[in-house]
Amino acid sequence: MKPKDVAARTKAEAAKRAEALRTEIERHNHLYYVMDQPEVADAEYDVLLGELRAVEERFPELVTPESPTQRVGGQPREGFATVRHPLPMRSLLSIFGEDEMRRFYETCREELGREGVLLVAEPKYDGVSLEIVYDDGRLTSASTRGDGVTGEDVTANVRTISEVPLRLRTDALAIPAHLVVRGEVYMQKKEFAALNRRQEEAGEKTFANPRNAAAGSLRQLDPRITAARPLRIFFWELTAASSWRPPTQWECLEAMKALGLKICPESQRLKTAEEAVRWHHDLERRRDELGYEIDGCVFKVDDLGDHERLGERSANPRWAVAYKFTPRQTTTIIRDIEASVGRTGAVTPVAVLEPVQIGGVTVTHVSLHNQDEIDRKDIRVGDTVLVERAGDVIPHVVQVVKEKRTAREKPYRLPTKCPVCGEPVVKPEGEAISRCTNVSCPAQLKETIKHWGSKQACDIDGLGDKIVDQLVDRGLVHDVADLYDLKVEAVAELERMAQKSAANLIGQIATSKAAMLARVVLGLGVRHVGRAMAETLAGEFGSLDALAEADGARLLEVADVGPEVAAAIREWFTNEKNRRLVAKLKAHGIDPRMKKAAAAGGRLAGKTLVVTGELESMSRDEAEELVRREGGKAVSSVSANTDYLVAGAKPGGTKMRAAEKHKTPILDEKAFLKLVGRL
Repeated sequence: MKPKDVAARTKAEAAKRAEALRTEIERHNHLYYVMDQPEVADAEYDVLLGELRAVEERFPELVTPESPTQRVGGQPREGFATVRHPLPMRSLLSIFGEDEMRRFYETCREELGREGVLLVAEPKYDGVSLEIVYDDGRLTSASTRGDGVTGEDVTANVRTISEVPLRLRTDALAIPAHLVVRGEVYMQKKEFAALNRRQEEAGEKTFANPRNAAAGSLRQLDPRITAARPLRIFFWELTAASSWRPPTQWECLEAMKALGLKICPESQRLKTAEEAVRWHHDLERRRDELGYEIDGCVFKVDDLGDHERLGERSANPRWAVAYKFTPRQTTTIIRDIEASVGRTGAVTPVAVLEPVQIGGVTVTHVSLHNQDEIDRKDIRVGDTVLVERAGDVIPHVVQVVKEKRTAREKPYRLPTKCPVCGEPVVKPEGEAISRCTNVSCPAQLKETIKHWGSKQACDIDGLGDKIVDQLVDRGLVHDVADLYDLKVEAVAELERMAQKSAANLIGQIATSKAAMLARVVLGLGVRHVGRAMAETLAGEFGSLDALAEADGARLLEVADVGPEVAAAIREWFTNEKNRRLVAKLKAHGIDPRMKKAAAAGGRLAGKTLVVTGELESMSRDEAEELVRREGGKAVSSVSANTDYLVAGAKPGGTKMRAAEKHKTPILDEKAFLKLVGRL
């Protein structure tokens, strides 16, 4: 359409034509993105879109929020508003084997009093969950999952996603007045690879995997950036907050499809637990053939009325499970084994691998833990090994593929001398870990400084590995107290540093002087003293001086301090070098003190809590710190002695199952905040 033709129209004619064009363009969008059945070539589509754009430029008052021309995104925003979900977006209980799947099915069948239960099976997408609201068929709101109760308003960004209809289709189904649907935003694997190539060519940061790329793209403050990213979506739920929905999950999927919402073609309706197990195994075999990442299968009881009968746990429904795939495994070759020295002198063998992709992450190194582990698995340099990312996160060697040995592989022994300082390496009796005996070893010093500046300890932003290496190698720092003598001029001379970045680092170091006692105790690096123990010691003794002077008997009076921990604390504080270090820190003003917690003074006094998953209002470390400040005990695993499990988004499946086993009350974030008086 030429500009003169557009200009010649009256406003009424233009309005009629614009509406017709929008309907036609959305029909083609549906055919292309949802049905994968395009009717027109890209050039013809571009002509229609160009004509609509010309009409709207001539008559700006005709532009509507749901117009296809508005997918390019608006102006950047300052931040995201908060949206409360009409109904909580709960996570699903994760299961990991056939027996658990059969047990889930049998439990549902028995509690419903049925001979059989229909299930709906869908892939478990590795993406970002989203809730979208349609009023009178028009997209009015889109929000992230957040903490399950509230999420971030990403409406402007979601409008740029081509697979999300701005208006629902009317040709096959009457449109409900109010529709609340949920889905998963993701990137196809090939489009993710292309995006990373573009990022790399532009000198920009690349993404670790498709899920991270989708999450980062969805949360851009500038919708135009989101519009340039290849985001896609599968819809998987039509919620009860809608003004209408069919009686079964399967019919909900069909209804969403009829309304123009894209559902996954892999979804199936199944009758038995055995069908579910077979479907899971079949999809796991085919996962690499799919264009998108999945990490398991979701099984839901089909009848929505049964959902109410089965009910919910405090953190997840009892009518659905996520049956996870076995962890990602692949084979690669051990090119070398190197000895790494940690802050406590532990000498750890680390395998240098032929780089290999496991679950979207390139793995080049993996810890072999200790010599006993190497001997037990008979690991040799040159071996082909099976490597797994445990929990799809931490890589480790599962076993050696001995069938591929060539007789050229070489056995490995940890060195008897430290690879950094040359001092003897010994293995204390009864321990699996070998250690460098030189407390002044540069490798130990580097790791000690990194630990002191870590987020869990004194939180010195900018004190990264390369900076620490240079500070030690150039003799600028001989212990953590020397950090507080550094000058901007000296730091500015380090590689990759300048006057401004040096000043920022010195400022961060100065700020760390205000660290709380528990963080300082943790930062000292005493063996066997982790975050929880540091909190306990800080609360019990109230100062570094009091802790340093405590004898073995006094330490054994402290909860959770046994003979081994007490001995390690006494050994550290009676070491003359360490006593001088504490004196130097105090001379720099680092002498934090705190009042001893009253035995029953906090809201959580006498209570034991475990925190799992991602919280919206604070990090997991901060939540555990809050538990301790309120007189409670924060531990890492659920047992019969646990009073509460605090479950945020994506909670650990092991902890959730343990809580269910021990009948431990599960608190969502809101309930936890109420418990500690934050709400």
